Amino acid sequence: MFICEGFATPAADQPLAPFRFERRDVGERDVKIDILFCGVCHSDLHQARNDWRNTTYPCLPGHEIVGRVSAVGAGVTKFKVGDLAGVGCMVASCQACAACADGLENYCQNGFVATYNGVEPQTGRTTFGGYSEAVVVDEGFTLRIPENLELAAVAPLLCAGITTYSPLRHWDVGPGQKVGIVGLGGLGHMGVKLAHAMGAHVVLFTTSPGKADDARRLGADEVIVSTDPAQMGAHGESFDFILDCVAAEHDVNAYLNLLKRDGTMCQVGAPERPLSVAAFSVIWRRRNFAGSLIGGIAETQEMLDFCAEHGIVSDIEMIDIHDIEAAYARMLKSDVKYRFVIDMATLKDTRPTA
Repeated sequence: MFICEGFATPAADQPLAPFRFERRDVGERDVKIDILFCGVCHSDLHQARNDWRNTTYPCLPGHEIVGRVSAVGAGVTKFKVGDLAGVGCMVASCQACAACADGLENYCQNGFVATYNGVEPQTGRTTFGGYSEAVVVDEGFTLRIPENLELAAVAPLLCAGITTYSPLRHWDVGPGQKVGIVGLGGLGHMGVKLAHAMGAHVVLFTTSPGKADDARRLGADEVIVSTDPAQMGAHGESFDFILDCVAAEHDVNAYLNLLKRDGTMCQVGAPERPLSVAAFSVIWRRRNFAGSLIGGIAETQEMLDFCAEHGIVSDIEMIDIHDIEAAYARMLKSDVKYRFVIDMATLKDTRPTA
């Protein structure tokens, strides 16, 4: 074991603060990454505050991790010291079920091990995430980071990027298709960029008319204000695929009714309350309402390589680790374009937390 520095919270009603803990030593198949940047996901906030009623404390969030390899185990073949590397939402899975055999560790039938708030199979201890100076991960769950992209802006690709890429890829989004993206937040802005790069005609749905110019900058061909019945009605039964990135309560039927026959709407935003699907929204044109959860390791690497080829990264705002609570407060107000990323060099600062 070695001592590591990070930021964690001891309880749901306590702020994140400096925290010292032990990481396991590098094993035969392990890669040690000195963390340079870590993205801030809305899941981090939910987990820190125990919104999902499953948090183990102390909780040290962060599953959008990028940095440089500082040590490798004797059996490691894919990485060497000095390489750029990353870690996403999971650090292990059973490797024995049908999903794992298909390279879909994210759907592991025995449950994948989350990068934080999971149970580390090597030690039986709670996993701690990327709000820290280093992480040790099995090379099978470590990702190669392209050298040609802005490193800090790559970090959110490891959650927001793969969350939107995976369904677009699974439903073969490409040229000749009309694709809708619902919501222009951390997920939605990546959905627009990726669907545009795949060659689709991209339409953004938003409740905020003021986001139209930014949506077009990101790659949207059209923008629909979803609260305007005339705009919505003009696009009836015209979409091949719609990706819903909204995590607040909303009427999914309004979008389902815009799908062509056999069209699919995929939910990646996770509202707190159940969504209600009217039977005739799907029956009438044999439509599909589906969901998707991140992606497997191979697909996540594919996504990173696709982004490198097309020059795609997340739009970010860099923050100091000591300002994480202020960032959380702004996230609750949707006051970020479009993802916060922590400069982990600020972990060495000694000023008090904000």
